[in-house]
Amino acid sequence: MSGNLVESMIGAVVLLVAGAFLAFAYTSSGAQSIHGYELIAKFDRIDGLSPGNDVKLSGIKIGTIIEQSLDPDTFFAVVRMEIDSAIRLPDDSSAKITSEGLLGGNYLALEPGGSDELLEAGDEIYITQGSVDLLGLISQAVFSIGNSNSKKSKESAE
Repeated sequence: MSGNLVESMIGAVVLLVAGAFLAFAYTSSGAQSIHGYELIAKFDRIDGLSPGNDVKLSGIKIGTIIEQSLDPDTFFAVVRMEIDSAIRLPDDSSAKITSEGLLGGNYLALEPGGSDELLEAGDEIYITQGSVDLLGLISQAVFSIGNSNSKKSKESAE
């Protein structure tokens, strides 16, 4: 009987330590939700961006992507984001989708404009740049090199 009690106590300690590690990981990861105001931005493509991704300004997280949807009239991707209420952005700010590196995830990078007017809750960021299709760029470069080599060989044959 005392063996079951010892095993139960060890199991409880293991669960307690695991819970402490999870709490520490959650608080140190920056995964807490940002409480602020919502903005929207429309992009031609948002490959690799999903709800929960970061919104950054000068490399510092200032918000989170809340939702993404498709505008049925323009077929643009509509991204809703929540920005920290302490950050007030000019209304001519721009948004672009960029990656954290070659293999890193995508995030939304904001660049403040120079206007005196500020964006309010529910406003739209009009200056946007969608994600870059890296595979398309590589294939375009490979095929353009191949086409230029075949042109040179045709010219030298004549």
